[in-house]
Amino acid sequence: MHVPDGFINAPVSAVAGVAAAAAVAVSLRGARKELDEKVAPLAGLVAAFVFAVQMLNFPVAAGTSGHLLGGALAAILVGPWTGVLCIAVVLLMQGVLFADGGLTALGVNITVMGVVTVVTAHLLFRGLRLVLPRTRGGVTTATFVAALVSVPASAAAFTLIYAIGGTTDVPIGKVLTAMLGVHVLIGIGEAVITAFTVGAVLAVRPDLVHGARGLTAPLKLRVDGELVDAAPAEAPAAKSPRKVWIGGVVTALVLAGVVSFYASASPDGLEKVAADQGIDAKAEEYEHATADSPLADYGVKGVESARLSGGLAGVIGVGLTLAVGTGAFWAVRRRRAAADTGARV
Repeated sequence: MHVPDGFINAPVSAVAGVAAAAAVAVSLRGARKELDEKVAPLAGLVAAFVFAVQMLNFPVAAGTSGHLLGGALAAILVGPWTGVLCIAVVLLMQGVLFADGGLTALGVNITVMGVVTVVTAHLLFRGLRLVLPRTRGGVTTATFVAALVSVPASAAAFTLIYAIGGTTDVPIGKVLTAMLGVHVLIGIGEAVITAFTVGAVLAVRPDLVHGARGLTAPLKLRVDGELVDAAPAEAPAAKSPRKVWIGGVVTALVLAGVVSFYASASPDGLEKVAADQGIDAKAEEYEHATADSPLADYGVKGVESARLSGGLAGVIGVGLTLAVGTGAFWAVRRRRAAADTGARV
């Protein structure tokens, strides 16, 4: 659902940019509480993984495809504040390096694909956790529903922004119906991918899933008539996340470098609706600012083999997103550590 340049007029794009910048600023402050010794090493990995999976367009209807948005996945794995930052990093890398999503529309994309999906998924997930069993199955079910709903919510948010600042005069009712119709289908794919990924992490390291904290009650022992927490010999939280990190990196590289070649070539939901409804009538007037990037359109210029070119671009994208995301999140983590030290002093 990457919005290109030319869909939304300049004033509304500017307002969306300010709103996105404010959301990122607030998320930077909130993420200091989430980026502890377990989350900080994984946040960059989550961004890289979302980047990789977004390259895997899957068919949802005749001539239409969809891809993961990732907001729900990021929010549940590393927390909502850090989740917004993860998606913002992905969108920035895609726009600057791969000419995917307009630079003037970056604020719109962060708002629609990042903020709306993360907030919707987080609130719905937390609500469902209150009524569903406090088990892995309950977490997985809540994840599925939250991810499913987050996608049409994002589609509705785009339609609202288009109703305010669209560059073409089209019936908004038809746009909303078309956007919701196709993105409900895409949401099913999002839900399956998100639930599978969260479930896989839950199976090996439930303590690394932000949304699963408090999944099981601590073991209690009665000592002198009082219940006290029993300290296990080796608490899961004390284990290094290194194996999960390495496994995640390898998976992301394989998905982006190999599996992406077999992704659907059909236009995604927004592209299809834009073409059918005339939303893209003025988009051709805009040339992407990084159209000449050596990685534009997810290929490496100068490499003739389509398979090799796309695979190399995917691997480079995963590596750069991992490096930028990890560096940014460790910087936030260090600021938290410095603040904690100052508070103790």
